[in-house]
Amino acid sequence: MTVPVDNPANPLGHPSGSARDHFALSRRKLLTGTATMSAAVALGEFGSSSTAGAAPMPLSRDRLWYRQPAHEWIEALPVGNGRIGAMVFGGSGLERLQLNEDTLWTGGPYNPVNPEAHTVLPQVRQLIEQGRFTQAQALANERLMARPLSQMAYQTFGNLTIAMPSLGAVEQGSYLRELDLDAALATTTFQADGVSWSREVVASPDHQVIAVRLWADQPGMIYCLVGLEAPHDSALTIDGDTLILSGRNNGAHGVEGALRFEARARILHQGGGHSVSDGKLAVEGADTVTILIAMATSYRGFDDVSGDPSQITRGQIEAASRYSFARIAADTAASHRKLYRRVALDLGETPEAHRPTDERIRTSQTSDDSALAALYFQYGRYLLICSSRPGSQPANLQGIWNDSDDPPWGSKYTININTEMNYWPAEPSGLGECVAPLVSLVRDLAQTGARTAREMYGARGWVAHHNTDLWRATAPIDGAAWGLWPMGGAWLCTHLWDHFDYHRDTEFLRSIYPLMRGAALFFLDTLQRDPATGFLVTNPSISPENEHPGGASVCAGPAVDRQILRDLLAQTAKAATILGVDRELSAQMLDALSRLAPDRIGSQGQLQEWLEDWDADAPEPHHRHVSHLYGLYPSHQINLDETPALAMAARKSLELRGDESTGWATAWRANLWARLREGDHAHRILRYLLGPERTYPNMFDAHPPFQIDGNFGGAAAIAEMLVQSRDDEIRLLPALPRAWPQGSARGLRTRGACEVSLGWRGGELISAKLVGRTAGKRIVRLNDRSAEVELIPGRPVTLNGPSLRTSPLVTSAE
Repeated sequence: MTVPVDNPANPLGHPSGSARDHFALSRRKLLTGTATMSAAVALGEFGSSSTAGAAPMPLSRDRLWYRQPAHEWIEALPVGNGRIGAMVFGGSGLERLQLNEDTLWTGGPYNPVNPEAHTVLPQVRQLIEQGRFTQAQALANERLMARPLSQMAYQTFGNLTIAMPSLGAVEQGSYLRELDLDAALATTTFQADGVSWSREVVASPDHQVIAVRLWADQPGMIYCLVGLEAPHDSALTIDGDTLILSGRNNGAHGVEGALRFEARARILHQGGGHSVSDGKLAVEGADTVTILIAMATSYRGFDDVSGDPSQITRGQIEAASRYSFARIAADTAASHRKLYRRVALDLGETPEAHRPTDERIRTSQTSDDSALAALYFQYGRYLLICSSRPGSQPANLQGIWNDSDDPPWGSKYTININTEMNYWPAEPSGLGECVAPLVSLVRDLAQTGARTAREMYGARGWVAHHNTDLWRATAPIDGAAWGLWPMGGAWLCTHLWDHFDYHRDTEFLRSIYPLMRGAALFFLDTLQRDPATGFLVTNPSISPENEHPGGASVCAGPAVDRQILRDLLAQTAKAATILGVDRELSAQMLDALSRLAPDRIGSQGQLQEWLEDWDADAPEPHHRHVSHLYGLYPSHQINLDETPALAMAARKSLELRGDESTGWATAWRANLWARLREGDHAHRILRYLLGPERTYPNMFDAHPPFQIDGNFGGAAAIAEMLVQSRDDEIRLLPALPRAWPQGSARGLRTRGACEVSLGWRGGELISAKLVGRTAGKRIVRLNDRSAEVELIPGRPVTLNGPSLRTSPLVTSAE
């Protein structure tokens, strides 16, 4: 079938002029760093942080680029539209797109609650109260944990391959592979056989396809074989110009596969012809080739697998086939930029910024490359946009990108930190819409978690433990040392409140209040009175994944539980007050909150992780989790202004744990030091995070292996170093490191529905602009100075002038 074109005079969608000139110019711009982009466009009124007369900002500011193809998956480049994604390898003679669709998981609907759990729960609680922790853990493992003990796993969909067997050697120095974060476009260009070749890939949120375009600057030169494969029970058929791969998902852990899936790849070409060759579609003598890929499963919900993937993919392919690649790519860029361009960040630039991305990562810990942190921040925002959009599943442990049918930790939703960390940068970096899939996840968990609360605990409300999956399983898994933690749903509810707090949308609050209320009801029913102290505690629980000196992990009332409960109960009560409902229940929640054990300072000067002062004797003093510091970040319960002693105890805990850990744990540490307003320390940790030990060549986080939470946590830390907010208070440049002496940021968001842009030089604020989306007073702080500003929608307020260094903040309304 002939590829559709928008402009018959320019069917490839390239700029006017010869295609060879276009290729040469694009390549020359990236490799020499002489291409420019207006700093005013990128950063608004604050401009570039570069001093007058400095070299202009290169296009590589928002690009990852490489001089060679990806040889491993961790070198390939990701594209995604929230629901479907691909990893693009950029091979010359053989291109591979590793494909994903966010509902292709193992298994089907199931209820994992152990039928013995409710009966044995009182015995486990009693053993913990008696300090018989190993016996309690053994009994919990035997009779309390989920059946099956493991949840279902996210799956790769398969691969689309494009072979060009007749292609000659690539001319030396001509190869370029890049990912344009601003356009959401992956491109591979090179020269071979005297011909300039180009491949472009986008994942379209509007057309719901992954689109690929192959182009050569001489007519009739494209000869390729296109294949589609999957590592599942599947069959491939070919219908004219379309490859169709259909099959069923795998079962796991005794849960049968219940999903049907289908992928379609339609090959459209300008010139030449196509035929079937050994299970592939062969294209011969084409000028351009466009491949449209659609994927779907029969998943409609955690309890409904009645969808028709064939009907879905057929409709998507037919609809997308009406448009040229240029149109699909333009629509993709426009949709992506509505989110991506809300925020811009300039942290300065050095010659290191003009090197290929993999080289920059390799030398990042020994070179001065402040622009790499800005790129990492924007890459994190790019990844969130591409893996979490309204209507999609939430970003899992690998976002949406996974090349295995047995991925690490099932590539699930680990809700004792990792899923939450995925969404830490969403609100401050202007991506509130990307939280919608997380809200939908909580709505589902409130249903399945109600069954777990009832059958396992005999309680009202709902509960989710430390992991969940596509089927929204909520019972404790893996083993008591990891899974017997009832706070996952409660922590997720704090994100519901955060979304409200950043946007102040009362109708949204009304819609999510029942979820928060249900989570709170569960704890009103299940909190236990600690016989030694009289305080209310969770029992059984753990401090996530950490063993205490009692020879086990199970315990009662660890610090993280108390801190999360303070937020859950206080936020739910406040929501009830705002909505004018549940006055009596609010009083019960606040009473329970007042009876929770307080945070304590231990013998080392540290913030105690458990009720008892066990930290010094814990088996893993440098444990990756720092769960007991939740109260410092992401919460605000512990802070330098109101609880300075606890803040210093948290600081001591950080010193004892050490700075370097797994990828996500390193990112959490950077956020914690930023919250303590120690920018140089936060930057030192961030620099390690961006180094080759914790960042792969494609900038994916190295746990190792790959986990995307490190990317999102690192992006959140950068935002936290520049702007912090709590309630109606905004703090500017609270943790600015000396390594970023000048820079600017546009469009960061704060609580209270406010947008903040700012510029600084010599480590000092030059000006800041606040744009409120709701009216009201805000307190703005800079070091030890503050100002009260009145925000009116549509009337920006500017804090300005060099006099800020020595006098109170000066404000003006525009």
